[in-house]
Parts: sequence; structure tokens; C-alpha cells
Amino acid sequence: MTALVAAISGVFGLVIGSFLNVVIWRVPRKESIIQPASHCPSCDTPIAPRDNIPLLSWAILRGRCRSCGAPISFRYPLIELVTGALFAAVGARFSDSWALPAYLLLTAGLIALSVIDLETMLLPNRIVYPLGLSGAVLLAFAALLGNDWNDFGRACAGAALAFTFFFVIHTIVPHGMGFGDVRLSAVLGLYLGWLGWAEIPAGLFAGFLYGALVGLGVMAVVGRKGRKYQVPFGPFLALGTMTIVLFGDPILDWYRGLGRGGL
Repeated sequence: MTALVAAISGVFGLVIGSFLNVVIWRVPRKESIIQPASHCPSCDTPIAPRDNIPLLSWAILRGRCRSCGAPISFRYPLIELVTGALFAAVGARFSDSWALPAYLLLTAGLIALSVIDLETMLLPNRIVYPLGLSGAVLLAFAALLGNDWNDFGRACAGAALAFTFFFVIHTIVPHGMGFGDVRLSAVLGLYLGWLGWAEIPAGLFAGFLYGALVGLGVMAVVGRKGRKYQVPFGPFLALGTMTIVLFGDPILDWYRGLGRGGL
């Protein structure tokens, strides 16, 4: 059953990845993600269904528009592939949980937000707010179906704790992170809190750790000039959260083993 859910989730992820490409392109430009239909950004020709098949269409067209021959960025199939792979992993992780739809939504939202943040240094409210509200609704529905509201209560507390922590940091060091990261932290705290109390600091710490390692890497490559580079924090928070969502149990078990002196 786990393999079946993972496979179905992976195929679904490929389709969602195609839609995320639309979201990533249009949301920063304040365009509708519904209308008009997908079209080539170079010649505005609508994309035919046969040219909109995840992964396959890009390969068949050799990365070029059928109408004008303009190159289609490799980013498009890459996002489809990453989304499919992560959806499959999340499907395997939550194959027996009513919370699966919520975490698939989280995965899609974090992929879109990460790419947009890397390209524009922004975390659009048009994605952050719906992601948080829809996630809360889906997790509440999961609690209702599972007849256990403890996880949902902890999720709400996690959202409040994460937001408060990031808000304090932003207040003390306002240039250290954007307020978009503060808003996003509440969403991440919600999903991490559903998993457990320990997962909340673990996911957020992992984000800070990834960010610090990349920052040190940039400085090692370009020297002191690296301090002038602005590196978006959102993708690291997303990566830290997904690390704990997918691998939190073994990571936390390992950490607890260290605390007991077990190596």
C-alpha cells in the first residue's frame, strides 16, 4: 500500500509540477494563475495539450517552443521532476495518514516559494497566506477523521511559537531577514508542530544550519565580498522543514542517542 500511494503521489506531483511552473512565472508578475491558458512567453502562442505533458513534452520538443522555436528553460522539467520525486517521498511518509493531502500541499507551496524567493528575493503573500490557511483546514480535517485533536492543537501552538521566535529576531535584527520569512515561519511551525514538539525547533534549526553552511561556502569562494551577496532565507527554511518532515524520526532518534552517550 505504501508503494502504491507513493507511486500515485509521484505521478500527481508531475502534474502539479507543471502547474507550479505557471505559478512561479505569474505570481511575481501579479498575473492570474488561471487565465489565460498556458502560453509561450516569447510568442504568446497557447500551448497545446500534447505539448504540456510533464517531462515528455520538453524532451520531445528538445527544449524549444513548437511555434517560434524559442528555448524553453530546463527549469521547467526540473521543477516537474523535483515535485514528482518529493510528492512520492511524502506519499510514502504519510501513506497511512489523513494528513497526506496537507503535506502534499506544503511540498508544492514550498517548491514555488523557494524558486520565487531565489529569483526575486520575495515570498509572495498570495502563496504564503493560502498555504497556511488551507494547511490549517486540511490538518483540522485530518484531526477530525482521526478523532484526535492533540496533533492539531500542537500544530497551532507550533505556528504561534515559530512566528513569535522569528518576529523577535526580526525586531532585534531587522536587516537579518525579511518579514516574509516571519510570515512563512508560522506556516512551517504549523506543519512541524503536527509531527511533534521536538520537530518544531529541529526543522527551524535545520533551516538556519543550511543557510549558515551556504553562507560560509559563498564567503569561502568569493572571500569578504561574499558579505555583500544577498542570499534568500526562504529556500533554506523550506529545505530544513522538508528534511524533518521526511527524515525527522531517524534524525531525532540519532540526536537523542547522542544525549544518552550512545554513538
